[in-house]
Amino acid sequence: MKKRSLFIGVTIISLAFTSCKDEKVTAAEKSVDAYVVYVDSISTIESADAQANWQTINDSYQVRVAELDLVLENLKEKEAAQARIDASKAKFEALKAQIEADMKAQAMIDSKQLLRTTLFGKGKMGDDMNFDWVNKGNIHAVYDQFVNGAQDNKDTYSREDWDEIKLMYEALDSRKNTVENEGLSSADNRKIALLKLKFAPMYTINRISAKTEEMEKAKS
Repeated sequence: MKKRSLFIGVTIISLAFTSCKDEKVTAAEKSVDAYVVYVDSISTIESADAQANWQTINDSYQVRVAELDLVLENLKEKEAAQARIDASKAKFEALKAQIEADMKAQAMIDSKQLLRTTLFGKGKMGDDMNFDWVNKGNIHAVYDQFVNGAQDNKDTYSREDWDEIKLMYEALDSRKNTVENEGLSSADNRKIALLKLKFAPMYTINRISAKTEEMEKAKS
């Protein structure tokens, strides 16, 4: 009787252990499936939405990777599961590289637009650099805002910013040549000339300073 009871006890323990082990295997397989599905779902998100929510997406991804590390030993077919995991990791890294490149490009676009808004006013200048809105009646005011806007913010501009400013300044000068032929007044022409005298040394000095600072950062 005692032997029978002992056998039953061992059998129950064995079944419980097997059941527990099966549960761990099932949980591990579910974690792998959830990870693969999550990575696949990211690839279907529009780039703009992915960029806007990238921190949350990446944080959630890292949680799933951490879960995989905990359950990997419980998988039955480890090699097959590892192959799926590796493929999804490679897919995620490719998506991450693309999203971060898109974010960097968008940041540059936003930075340039902020620069244009500061120097010309909101809604005045887009990336097409169209100056048709500048005429003999407003060109002095345009130069005034441009030069004084650059003066007010000169300490915040990078070398790339100054290069962009120079391009816009030259485009504005080109527009001025057209406006002069349309009847620009002598008074406004003289005022613009004074603003141009103010801009030239300011641009040269501050661009050199920004470039020097950039080089020093590169060395450190």
